Amino acid sequence: MPIRLVVPKEITANERRIALEPAVSKKLIDMGVKLAMQKGAALSSHYDDSAFEGVELIDDAAALYKDADVVFKVQPPTADELAQIKDGAVVVGFMAPHKSPDMIKTMCDKNITSLSMELVPRITRAQSMDALSSQASLAGYMGVLMGAQLASVFFPMLTTAAGTIRPARVLIIGAGVAGLQAIATAKRLGAMVEAFDVRSATREQIESLGGKFIDTGVSAEGEGGYARELTEDEKQQQQAALAKHIAMADVIVSTAAIPGRPSPKIITEQMVKDMKVGAVIVDLASEGGGNCELTQPGETIDYEGRVTIHGPLNVPSELPVHASEMYAKNLFNLVSPFITESGELELDFEDEVIAGCVLTHGGEVKAEQYR
Repeated sequence: MPIRLVVPKEITANERRIALEPAVSKKLIDMGVKLAMQKGAALSSHYDDSAFEGVELIDDAAALYKDADVVFKVQPPTADELAQIKDGAVVVGFMAPHKSPDMIKTMCDKNITSLSMELVPRITRAQSMDALSSQASLAGYMGVLMGAQLASVFFPMLTTAAGTIRPARVLIIGAGVAGLQAIATAKRLGAMVEAFDVRSATREQIESLGGKFIDTGVSAEGEGGYARELTEDEKQQQQAALAKHIAMADVIVSTAAIPGRPSPKIITEQMVKDMKVGAVIVDLASEGGGNCELTQPGETIDYEGRVTIHGPLNVPSELPVHASEMYAKNLFNLVSPFITESGELELDFEDEVIAGCVLTHGGEVKAEQYR
């Protein structure tokens, strides 16, 4: 019997993304899936209900969830949402498992199978399913635009009747997906770009985008493409090497974050004190507390009338059309290989990708790090 897959309206404050877009809905319907969506759920992403041809539209969430076999979501399900989702259903989306022990317990109690997009393994076969990367790319792009808007200088070099204006100095901290997109965006805007990452393997990537790699003498490759935690001596060495670059920057975009862990503190208060008057820090690691000691997540502060420190949250939601499009494709690429010709979902828990991202199943926590 074909599965009934539903997509609710996201109820988290300031969340403008949706876990579906018209092209993906058509593909699912063509595979025999019965697809339903809450009315108006996609309006925040600038999609009208009429764009979802063949999708059943339902007024309220309770009626939507009642007979749902599979739920696609962006934000983790709330307690109220879980109460409405039937026992034994499959929920796919971001789960923030490190912040959600009560949610995990409820899903186990209700025998809900949950696939956490944060846990999709970073392997070649899973690249098209990697929602962390797709959304990080959007964040890196937006982070530079935020910095340009808050900056007190032009980004490009300009030749004017009043003389030549030098380009802005932009420093990107962290060269993962967000950082690399930030480098590329800052270069397109004409800035002089420096970048730093404790993973020495990123040097070639940074330089290929036109950035100048800052070598601090610290190398800290870790597992899964992320950096390992630095020792105290390495932290001091890193800060000493970075201090002069931070002091010269007009704009800093900081992206050093590891899912499920607090963001490393890289920019100290003393470093901020030594920055140029009018300089800007855009801390894209705010979700984990920030890379700057002074960052206040969700706030923009003026430090001593000298430096603006911007701590944005949920940055991908600022670009809801493409964020939703990319995210919906990630979900489809994860689930579609396990949809049969008759429209049923048969997850293979021996499959490397499914085994890596399953959070709960059969009343148990399957992800070892959250047991």
